[in-house]
Amino acid sequence: MLIIVGLLVVILSVLGGYLGAHGRLGALWQPYELVIIGGAALGAFLIGTPLKLVKQTLAAVVGTFKGPQYQRQDYLDVLSLVYELLNKARKEGFMALEEHVENPGESPVFASYPKIQADHHLMAFMTDCLRLMIGSNIEPHELEALLELELEKHHEESLAPAAVLNKVADGLPGFGIVAAVLGIVITMGSIGGDIKEVGGHVAGALVGTFLGILLGYGFVGPLAAAVEARAEQDARIYESVKTALLACLRGYNPKIALEFARKTVPSALRPGFNEFEQQLKSVK
Repeated sequence: MLIIVGLLVVILSVLGGYLGAHGRLGALWQPYELVIIGGAALGAFLIGTPLKLVKQTLAAVVGTFKGPQYQRQDYLDVLSLVYELLNKARKEGFMALEEHVENPGESPVFASYPKIQADHHLMAFMTDCLRLMIGSNIEPHELEALLELELEKHHEESLAPAAVLNKVADGLPGFGIVAAVLGIVITMGSIGGDIKEVGGHVAGALVGTFLGILLGYGFVGPLAAAVEARAEQDARIYESVKTALLACLRGYNPKIALEFARKTVPSALRPGFNEFEQQLKSVK
């Protein structure tokens, strides 16, 4: 919602200031300038971006308008799920988790948290980590280094759409200049004709530069920043899972391990101590 408000503020500020200075709105309507700028930017985006990343970028842009992927309840659910698994391991041994980890789609423990169960990436991260804890005598510092590598790779991939959009934003002013130069070419061909016609062509050329800069710095650039901010926030849930599992491997009991994890939750979404305590008590 805030993104839409911001876009409207940009549009109203620019057009309001222009009209306040007695500008004619019709002079800004240059559809072919938009075709040149938008088409060239889209073509450059497709040339330099793999198909998978194109789809990921489109999904990321749509996602920014929906808000963060994980809300307060999702963090509570993830931490409750990890607590339930670690509590089971403490009582029955880590081997008791093997059937749940190998077939999470059929596990009654995971089934209690359907949204988490449907999250392929988060489930893969959690189950892969638990497999290492079950099937080996891995030391905490060894597991931490391995998880850091995985999270670093995941973080790099999640930020790729923002990097692509930033490149598009950087290129848009250049494409605006391309549109302006083409407008000047048209203008040069009309010299000697009606002065109003020549003036209209010059105005159209300048609008091309204006649109390229506005689209780059007023729309696509801020949208790239929003995509990056969303990716940064969504990555925190992986950090919470990692912290809880490492704390358990270091010998802390499940409740203390989950308290470590709670501290990694973003402050705006973090449950209070008493609320979290009540949540853990409700877990089987």
